[in-house]
Amino acid sequence: MDTRPEVDLLLRKSKIVREGERALSLRAQEERGRRWAEEEGYRVRKIWKENLSAWSDVQRPKYDAAMDAVLNGEVPALWVYALDRFSRKGAEAVVPILGKARVIFDYERLDSMEDRDRRWIIDRAENAREYSTRLSYNVRNTKARQRNEGRWLARAPFGLVADKGTRKLSPNLGLVKGKGYSPWDLIVRIFTSIADGTSARALAREFNSEGVKSATGKSWRADSIRAVVIHPVYEGWLTVSPGGKSHKAPTLYFNDAGERVRCVEKDVLPLMIPAEVAARARRVLSGHQIVDNKPRQGRSIHPLTGKLRCAACGYAMTLGGKSYNCQMRANGGACTAPASVWRDALERHIVMSWAARLEAADRNDPLVCAVAERWNALTRPEETTEVREAVAALKAAEKALDKFHEDDRAGFYAGRSAKYRMPAKQEAEAKVTAAEERITALTGGTADIGFLMNGHALQAWESADDALKRDLLGLAIDHVKVTKAPGQGVRFDGHTRCAIEWATPIAKEDLTEAA
Repeated sequence: MDTRPEVDLLLRKSKIVREGERALSLRAQEERGRRWAEEEGYRVRKIWKENLSAWSDVQRPKYDAAMDAVLNGEVPALWVYALDRFSRKGAEAVVPILGKARVIFDYERLDSMEDRDRRWIIDRAENAREYSTRLSYNVRNTKARQRNEGRWLARAPFGLVADKGTRKLSPNLGLVKGKGYSPWDLIVRIFTSIADGTSARALAREFNSEGVKSATGKSWRADSIRAVVIHPVYEGWLTVSPGGKSHKAPTLYFNDAGERVRCVEKDVLPLMIPAEVAARARRVLSGHQIVDNKPRQGRSIHPLTGKLRCAACGYAMTLGGKSYNCQMRANGGACTAPASVWRDALERHIVMSWAARLEAADRNDPLVCAVAERWNALTRPEETTEVREAVAALKAAEKALDKFHEDDRAGFYAGRSAKYRMPAKQEAEAKVTAAEERITALTGGTADIGFLMNGHALQAWESADDALKRDLLGLAIDHVKVTKAPGQGVRFDGHTRCAIEWATPIAKEDLTEAA
């Protein structure tokens, strides 16, 4: 049985080795630690390995566990290759161990339990801290200067290439080996397809079925499509990674003047994704904008087609013979209370309710706004599309502002990120203001629907053809839920059996959802 005292080895190597810094590998550190243990008569109990920074803002669970073990007496000694491998927090890291736990700093030949080594340990720890602080300051300044010049410091994103000298980005127009398209062609296709309404999942399936590979050479997924769409770099903007849980959400870089910085040359900018295409793609991707959703002129013969719902099961009611019937029941399904009603009686009740509701409405009634919007959609569809675009833009802007406040409360803009707080806040608020002004400009006018108001609705109905009758009902009615008759042969009572869902203004409805 080995009765030698035990020692733990704490090994650390930074992930990033800075220029001019010679770092001993973890394997070499372990060999030196084991050699020391043999020479000093110790047996190695456990090896704690770290491949990360030792600076103050880094979590070091292995270091914490090693320190707990030696301070609590679980192990008699802890061996470390050098003081700067132990910590770069300075005296605050070494004072707790002086005279209380044995930590060997091999390179400096220092022992925390030796009184003569106390001053040397503190001095060397402070020197390591000063060196790290100075190096970090120089690195930050260098990176800030390079970013202010628009240099891309990391690996170029998929679809782009970085100039070796200037580190400015440009589209990668070289053809993929064996294919007739370039990586940039795929980026353009992603943005235009999503903006046109294709879902990220559907586009990923298209790419995979065509044998198109992602940046990693693997199959496309919906989240890899999303990562492209949300990235500002494809518009030519420089970004930084916030780190932590948000490392996949790139953040716009702002210089000291609070301005965004371009990472492409001026002559390359026209080749990048246009801002309006990128914004539309992001709205569609987030669900703030539905493509091809403007109301269409009805061409159905029957005015209530598509508007009736069975109250029991929620299925549509279709016309069969002389009555509207629950579609689930008609198709052989099991509806607990299938609704059925004579066509003439139901249509007469709905038309009279529609006319009475319009006659009772004043100009400030939300229903009047909804009718005006939908009449615009039928007669001037281009204007309605613009309104929907503007509402979608406002919803996206409000979500971005909410995200800023969430990040702010979570402390994202503290410390080194404090310089981004005000520029990010001002930009988010400016987008909301611009979107609100756009909606006001587009919806400031009132459509002329006087032919339906003041008791004229029935006259308009009677003079309309079948297709227009369906459209006129659709101006004010979204759906009608119909319940089953209380008994066979009971006279139809529309007031008790029908629940009409009246139209809501588009802007008001969408903004309520966004809130």
